[in-house]
Amino acid sequence: MDTAVTTENEGSVWGGGNRPLGASYGKLMMWFFIVSDALTFSGFLAAYGFSRFKFIETWPIADEVFTHVPFFHGNYPMIYVAFMTFILIMSSVTMVLAVDAGHKMKQNAVIWYMFLTIIGGAIFVGSQAWEWATFIKGDFGALETKGGRILQFVNAETGERAAIDEFALNLNEARIADARDKGVWFTDNETLTTFSLNEVIEGFKANPNILIRTETINENGHKTLLTREQSLGRLKDAVRVVEGANLIRNEYGSRLFADFFFFITGFHGFHVFSGVVINAIIFFNVILGTYEKRGHYEMVEKVGLYWHFVDLVWVFVFTFFYLV
Repeated sequence: MDTAVTTENEGSVWGGGNRPLGASYGKLMMWFFIVSDALTFSGFLAAYGFSRFKFIETWPIADEVFTHVPFFHGNYPMIYVAFMTFILIMSSVTMVLAVDAGHKMKQNAVIWYMFLTIIGGAIFVGSQAWEWATFIKGDFGALETKGGRILQFVNAETGERAAIDEFALNLNEARIADARDKGVWFTDNETLTTFSLNEVIEGFKANPNILIRTETINENGHKTLLTREQSLGRLKDAVRVVEGANLIRNEYGSRLFADFFFFITGFHGFHVFSGVVINAIIFFNVILGTYEKRGHYEMVEKVGLYWHFVDLVWVFVFTFFYLV
């Protein structure tokens, strides 16, 4: 005896067919990837948040770290980072327009909007590479104490941070840099800094207008500035000169900040770079008319989902690292 199986509200929910919720297999898999990747980024940002809360009194102040603008000298807090964010968000807008043009089967419009999206992503990746280089190089330099604390320098007259090369003395000390041709490349000695610890200390003593500020943030939200007498006393604890930031030293403050910065922004930057490459492949397929022949531009929509996800993640990274 034949039996008929009926489903109430057929079409409103997935009834076991090959298109759950009306989505194609490829689009559904993209959503699975996005959800898993979102969980990964959530774990990274949660770890960053816990670490920052634990070391909140010594965490670097973003407005004092990210102050650079290409080809301009001066203190421009967050200006270039805001520009990068704007470019990435606008690339998400052009991607929306590309997807919409694909739905309307407008090949030329898809080409132009995809091209603008790729350009925006390339600008962002290049800007992030420049920001990394600037962060690694550093501007001012600092001293590190035996306990791993960072001592920065301030001009007492202007209240601005002072760079080491503004007051350090050149004592022509004999220093040998490690190199392969000298047979000591395998040692764990550090790369030579511009000035030795003794040159910085002697220069500090010879310039009474230079003061030390610690990495500890006071009640007013500023780093603690020491008096001249206190500064001279803290110099006794200094063991090395630190220039820029890496995975071991960080002239801006807590070394954990640099670790998280390189890892999380680097992981996101890899996603953006991958998105640019994928978008370029889809872009050339659009030019060749691949999707015109298929009769739909679903591939553009799928890469658009990935691109929007990358943009959304940056909003959270931007908030955690630069605004909070």
